[in-house]
Amino acid sequence: MKTAYDIVIKPIITEQSMEDTAFKKYVFQVAPDANKIEIAKAVEEIFGVKVEKVNTINMDGKKKRTGAYPVGRRASWKKAMVKLTADSKTIEFFEGMV
Repeated sequence: MKTAYDIVIKPIITEQSMEDTAFKKYVFQVAPDANKIEIAKAVEEIFGVKVEKVNTINMDGKKKRTGAYPVGRRASWKKAMVKLTADSKTIEFFEGMV
């Protein structure tokens, strides 16, 4: 059985994702086989917040040069955009980043 920490791998810290923290939207890298319900429960358990909505997208790994002939690939991964309810508290982890 998967724990919440197996589902939510790490937060995504980018300029665009940090702008959305004002609207209580947060972005995480999640397990590729996790569904929206599992992601919502994991975020609620880890951070103690209420999740309103979860959007997911499968990010395809990019091709990268590794020399003259062989073409390498970065790993494919899954991204989840989590929106919290209006009455929920914010996630403290992202507070000092903006």
